[in-house]
Amino acid sequence: MVLLNLFLSYFKIGLFSFGGGLAMIPFIQEELIESHGWITSGEFVDMLAISQVTPGPIAINAATFLGYNINGVLGSVVSTMSVILPSFIIITTIAHFLEKFKNSKYVDWIFRGIRPTVLGLVASALYSVGRESISDFKGVIIAITMFYLVGIKKINPIMCIIGAGITGILLY
Repeated sequence: MVLLNLFLSYFKIGLFSFGGGLAMIPFIQEELIESHGWITSGEFVDMLAISQVTPGPIAINAATFLGYNINGVLGSVVSTMSVILPSFIIITTIAHFLEKFKNSKYVDWIFRGIRPTVLGLVASALYSVGRESISDFKGVIIAITMFYLVGIKKINPIMCIIGAGITGILLY
C-alpha cells in the first residue's frame, strides 16, 4: 500500500506540475506534508536543500530521497520512476504530433497561459520554503546576499552554496 501511495503521489506531481523542479515544490509539499504526513516542514526544507546540492533535477532527487526514507531502495525506485513517467508519456506524445501542431495558435495560447502559472508556482515555493528556512535576521541577510551574488552579480551558484554553508557554520 505504501508503494502504491508513493507511486500515485509522485505520478500526480509529475503529471500536473509544469516548469521544472522549482515549480513542483508546492505540489511536492502538498503531497508529502499535508496529504500523507510523510515528513515535517523542517524535514521538507532539509530534503530540498539536499536535492538542490545533489547533481540532477530537484524533483527526481527529492523523489529518490523520500522514497528511500519511506520504503528503502524499492521505495526510492518507485518514487523516482513515477515522477519521471508522466513527462516521458507527455513528451513522447507531443513529439508524435509536434509537426502537425507546431504552428497552431491554440498551442501558442496554451503556452502563454502556462508561463505565468509556472511563475506563480515558483513564487509560491519561494514563499513557503523561505518562511520555513529563514527564522532570524541572520537568515535574511544570507538570503539577500545570495540573491544579490547569484541574481545580480552572476557569481557561480556552487560557489555561493559553499560560501553560504561556511557562513552558516560561522554564524550559527
